[in-house]
Amino acid sequence: MKVLALETANEQCSVSVIDDTQELFFQLDARAKAQTQTILPMIEQGLNDLGLAVSDLTAIAFSRGPGSFSGVRINAAVTQALAWSNDLPVIPVSTLQALAQAAYRLHGLTAVTAVLDARMNEVYVASYQLDAQGIMQAVDEEQLLSYEQGAEAVKFTVVGSGANLVQETASEYKNVSATAQDIAVIARAAAKTENWVSAELALPVYLRDNAWKKIPEQGKA
Repeated sequence: MKVLALETANEQCSVSVIDDTQELFFQLDARAKAQTQTILPMIEQGLNDLGLAVSDLTAIAFSRGPGSFSGVRINAAVTQALAWSNDLPVIPVSTLQALAQAAYRLHGLTAVTAVLDARMNEVYVASYQLDAQGIMQAVDEEQLLSYEQGAEAVKFTVVGSGANLVQETASEYKNVSATAQDIAVIARAAAKTENWVSAELALPVYLRDNAWKKIPEQGKA
């Protein structure tokens, strides 16, 4: 098994390649909103370093949102293009689940409420607990909520960019952010059971139906 994992939904860009047991390649570009320029060169570098072609991969995993509208769109488009042209399955991973997985990887937290700043005085929220395989699994639905509603939805330790928007004192883990490493760990578990979809279903999830109308208001490109 070799899985390519992509993360651009958080305004950063990272790429990981894993096999059944280990990470083979990881690169992160932390510059904000540079995904369009960096994602393809990073993929190319990772595959070249490993002596692989895209067609050698088992699947491609990507953060399907919710998150930055342009970042989610880039991730889905690149994944779909690569998977379609090489007849590969895809593994869509929730950005909130990846955030929860990052909280476990970085801080050992086994139960979290993942909260991302959605702008427009709203947050993306979902809660997760660690399963026996070391994967953070959802215990409720992903939601787009006001700050007040988000505060009511908190079940566990709050992590992510929206943490102190729903709990003023929740600043300890507000800088936790997912990377392709977290997408890859979740995708590995999915790939082992062939829990994937075809390329045409590599679709973004925005939660906000009219996200495109709100980009200028969000100050996002």
